[in-house]
Amino acid sequence: MTTFTEETRARAREIIARYPADRSRSALLPLLHLVQAEEGYVSPAGVTFCAEVLGLNKAQVGAVATFYTMYKRRPTGDYLVSVCTNTMCNVLGGQEVYDTLVEHLGVGHDETTADGKITLEHAECLAACDYGPVMTVNYDFFDGVDPQGALGVVDELRAGGRPMPTRGARLCTLKEMAVQLAGFADEREGAVADGGPGEATLRGLRLAEQHGIAAPGYDPKTPIRSKADADRAAAEAKAEAAKAPAPVEPAPATKPAPVGGSTAPDVKAPDAKSPQVRTAETRQPDAATAVPDAPGTRVPTDGPPPASRDAQAAQAAGVAANPPAGDGKPAGDEAGAQQRNLKEAEAETGAAGAGSAVASETGAQK
Repeated sequence: MTTFTEETRARAREIIARYPADRSRSALLPLLHLVQAEEGYVSPAGVTFCAEVLGLNKAQVGAVATFYTMYKRRPTGDYLVSVCTNTMCNVLGGQEVYDTLVEHLGVGHDETTADGKITLEHAECLAACDYGPVMTVNYDFFDGVDPQGALGVVDELRAGGRPMPTRGARLCTLKEMAVQLAGFADEREGAVADGGPGEATLRGLRLAEQHGIAAPGYDPKTPIRSKADADRAAAEAKAEAAKAPAPVEPAPATKPAPVGGSTAPDVKAPDAKSPQVRTAETRQPDAATAVPDAPGTRVPTDGPPPASRDAQAAQAAGVAANPPAGDGKPAGDEAGAQQRNLKEAEAETGAAGAGSAVASETGAQK
C-alpha cells in the first residue's frame, strides 16, 4: 500500500485550509489531483487517503474519481496524448490523426506504450473547435494537427524532448501537471512565459476592446464565506426587509362564483412553502385546514341526475355533429381512382379464392 510523502500531506492540509471548515469536502477535486501527482493515477490508496483527510467514506470519493475522465484509475504514461474525434475535429481529420497514432504506437484508447512514455486516448471534445483538428499533450494544445505532425510530436516525446505547444506553457509530465491542477504554481523558470495565444483568442480580445467589453474587477484574495456567515448575512437581510413598511395592496376585485363549482376564495400560499408543498397540501388537505380551489380547477358538486329526454337530446346532437365515416378515403383522393382500386382489389381477391378452391379439391383427391 502506498505511503504518501510528508510533502503530499502538507500540501493536502494547505488545500483543505483554502475552504471554510464546514465545507472541507469541497477540497476533494484538488486532493484527487494531488494524489495523482504522486502516483500517476488515483489508486485505491489515494482514494483511502482522500477519504481519511476529509472525513468521507471511500464510496463517496470513488464516485467522484470515476465520474471525471481527468482522474485516471490505472497507471498512466508520462505524457497523456488526447486526440479530439468529436464532430468538428472529425470532419477536419481528427479520426485520421487518431488512427495514425494507434498504428504507429501500437496501442489503443486508454492504453500505454511499453516504455511507459505515452498514454493515448480519443477525446469527445477538447473545447477548441476553432482550432481543429486539435490534440493535447497533458492538456496543452497542439492546434491544426495532421497525421504527420502528430507523429512528429509523439516521436519527439519518446526521444526525451518536449515539443512546444501551439498555445500555453512549456510541456511538463502528467504528474507535474497534476500538481498544477491541484492548485500549485508551476515552479519551472520561465515555463509559463513560453507559449503564445491563438489567433482566434486574440480576435475575441480585439472585438471586446473595440466594443468596450471587459470583465468586472474582483479581488482574487476575497475569502470564501463559511455557511454560518452566509446564513447570518441572509438572516440580517431578511430582518432588514421585515422592518420596511409593507406595500398597500389594492382591494381584490370581486369575481362571480363559478357555475357548479366551489365558492371558496383564492388564498395566496405563504412564500416560505415550496411549490411541491403547496401542491401536496392542495391535493391532500388535513381535516382542520380549509383549502381553496387549485388555480384553474373546479370542484365537482353533486346534482340531480339528467332526465332521460335530456340524455337522448344530447346523443342526437352528438350524432348530428359527427356524421359516420364513409369508406375511410383520405381527403383529396379522386373518387374515380378510389373506385378503380376497389374493383382491382375485389378481382384479385376473387381469383385468389378460385385458386384456393381448386387446390383444396386436388388435395382432397390425392
